[in-house]
Amino acid sequence: MIIPIKQLPLRKQIAYASGMMGWSMMSNIIIVMLPYFYLPPNNSGLTPLVPQLLVFGAFNILSLIAASGRLFDAIYDPYIASVSDGSKNPKGRRIPIMQYAILPAVIFCSLVFYPLVKGESVLNGWWLTFVLAGFFISVTTYIIPYNALLAELTHTPEQKVKLSTYQQVGFVLGMIVAGLVNNYTDLIQAYFGVADRSLALQYTIWTLSVFAGLVMILPVIFIKEKEYTEAKPTHIALLPAIKNTFRNKNFKYYLISDFAYYIALSIISSGLLFFVTVLLKLPDSDGGKFMGVMVLLSLLFYPFINYGAKKFGKKSLVLWAFVVLCLIFVTIYFLGKLPFPPAMQMLILVIMASFPLAALGILPNAILADIAQQDTVETGENHEGMFFAVKYLFVKLGQTMGIAIFAMLTVYGKDPGDDYGLRLNGVVGFVLCVLALLFFSRFKEPKLPVS
Repeated sequence: MIIPIKQLPLRKQIAYASGMMGWSMMSNIIIVMLPYFYLPPNNSGLTPLVPQLLVFGAFNILSLIAASGRLFDAIYDPYIASVSDGSKNPKGRRIPIMQYAILPAVIFCSLVFYPLVKGESVLNGWWLTFVLAGFFISVTTYIIPYNALLAELTHTPEQKVKLSTYQQVGFVLGMIVAGLVNNYTDLIQAYFGVADRSLALQYTIWTLSVFAGLVMILPVIFIKEKEYTEAKPTHIALLPAIKNTFRNKNFKYYLISDFAYYIALSIISSGLLFFVTVLLKLPDSDGGKFMGVMVLLSLLFYPFINYGAKKFGKKSLVLWAFVVLCLIFVTIYFLGKLPFPPAMQMLILVIMASFPLAALGILPNAILADIAQQDTVETGENHEGMFFAVKYLFVKLGQTMGIAIFAMLTVYGKDPGDDYGLRLNGVVGFVLCVLALLFFSRFKEPKLPVS
């Protein structure tokens, strides 16, 4: 086992986790607000910005735009991983690349919500395709090296779970901040006299994007990569490196279940404001409040997840998390029809979601770091970046497919009294979680030394 020059101290672990918070904020702003901003329900006070035109009788424009933006990632994700894995920069393989991604990510995230035409227009669709591609490429340049660092800064399964826990705290804090976009917008309208709801949303997203960028700088500033890692540049060409990850049967099971999970999670995130305002007829500002409650409750499970991973194994906790997610999507289908007040129905949903949010936030990255470490031991090559590149390519494809599926189903109803399309998301999410459960049940946890 490689012994690091230094062990990463707590303050630098927190700095590392801060990077997760930053890109989580921007990614979740896109996931939560994109469908709501461009195809809002008719009771939102917003103007639709792209037409509900159907292609091949099923796909609307927004779903195709969301999917097309990820085509660039299909090439770029493994490319940036290969560049990072093979870097000979004297300051390290990861952080010197991350620092160049921050400013473009801030700019493109903000521009996503600046349509060229203030009304329904195909031109807005072309503009959205361009700025989404710019955002995806920028944030990929940060995410791939950032996540590869997890395997290099930690050297035992326990260390991986611990740092992954801090990382997940950063992620859920980013979710909370992003989920409260409408609440901040209410404040801007109330205290700064901005009458136009769309303009107030744009001011909010610019502010949050800049804040996210400042948080993403913290790992760059406070972690001197070479002091805490001894990873060597790889000498494997790009295509062979990708093949090396897919020859690992364990990784395939992990990848398929993770992919299905992120599609399902993106459906929930994209639909949250619609579920609140249309199915339950509550104010859109309640969406952020419920997301905040869900995330805070998930934090209570973190000690159990760390203990349970040692006691029962990571696999068992992940499987139970998928079971609970199946129940959540069944509940989504019946929202607004259950024999409870609307706020109570949503509270039941977020309480149920808190455990899988904790388990599936902490454990998958720790599991993948174990897979990468075992592969390094077996092959002698340090290509952790490629494993995380392939994973995050599928994460982002999953997130995009989730947005696309949600947008596509809005064709079948997204407004009060015409909500069948929203309820269909519960059916699709249930099927996805069952698939994730079945594939991950075949996964075998890597056997790694404890110390």
